[in-house]
Amino acid sequence: MKRGKKTEDAAADEENDTGSASAKKTKKAKEPEAPILYEDPPDKMTCKDGREANMKITSWNVDGLRAWVKKNGLDWVREESPDVLCLQETKCAEKSLPAAITSMPEYPYKYWAASDEKEGYSGVAMLCKTEPIKVTYGIGKEEHDKEGRVITAEFPTFYLVTTYVPNSGRGLVRLDYRKTWDVDFRAYLSELDIQKPLVLCGDLNVAHQEIDLKNPKGNKKSAGFTPDEREGFTKLLESGFTDSFRELYPEQTNAYTFWTYMMNSRSKNVGWRLDYFVLSSSLLPGLCDCKIRNKALGSDHCPISLHIAV
Repeated sequence: MKRGKKTEDAAADEENDTGSASAKKTKKAKEPEAPILYEDPPDKMTCKDGREANMKITSWNVDGLRAWVKKNGLDWVREESPDVLCLQETKCAEKSLPAAITSMPEYPYKYWAASDEKEGYSGVAMLCKTEPIKVTYGIGKEEHDKEGRVITAEFPTFYLVTTYVPNSGRGLVRLDYRKTWDVDFRAYLSELDIQKPLVLCGDLNVAHQEIDLKNPKGNKKSAGFTPDEREGFTKLLESGFTDSFRELYPEQTNAYTFWTYMMNSRSKNVGWRLDYFVLSSSLLPGLCDCKIRNKALGSDHCPISLHIAV
């Protein structure tokens, strides 16, 4: 997701000063506040019903696969060692994939989707240690599927769906399209859920509640925080799905997964939580933990990981 976040209004920090002009001149400048960082707690490996996690899934918007590989993103992946790695915004046609990732022996089963019409745009990937029963691409609607935004893998007890949800864009030029996407994608997920429960992961390009971004007041007309986009996510949850991070950490503040490259936003932790693991409600008893790996660099997003017993 790319956008410039509005800077906070400095005037809001000023106090009324009824003193003399000379007093104003000698008034000390306000010290900048230290950023409040999110510390990812130790991984919980046991779920509510007492089972141990037996699957780890990692999702990362890499903001360009080739650049991310050059920034040593694969070193982090090997250390994290998920059973399945899902990537978004790969911006890379299959013919141009770096050999460093196509030849990874740790993940013998690799699946790629890219935009049919625009080179270097959108794109998702899924890398698996064990072979899925079946893998499909898209959601069955050409207007969406031509942009290479969805891969679905069927495993014995659940579906795994990774997606890069369309950004509404600067000036909200694609908001109407995004609203259509939200309806169609929700219908696709609901149809899958009838057959088997599912895990949805990826960059969903929405901060659902005010707690999910640093500056909600200044961004109510920004892509990713419009009422329409937030309502679209609410309707998804109302369809029988759960935001796994908020299920486990309902009051956690300052937990973000995206920071614009501008204005030193990441070091200040002026961010947005745009990346999610959304689960079918029937999978909740097996939910162990949802992690925000915000120390991992290489993109304007950080990776997230799910521990689950399935």
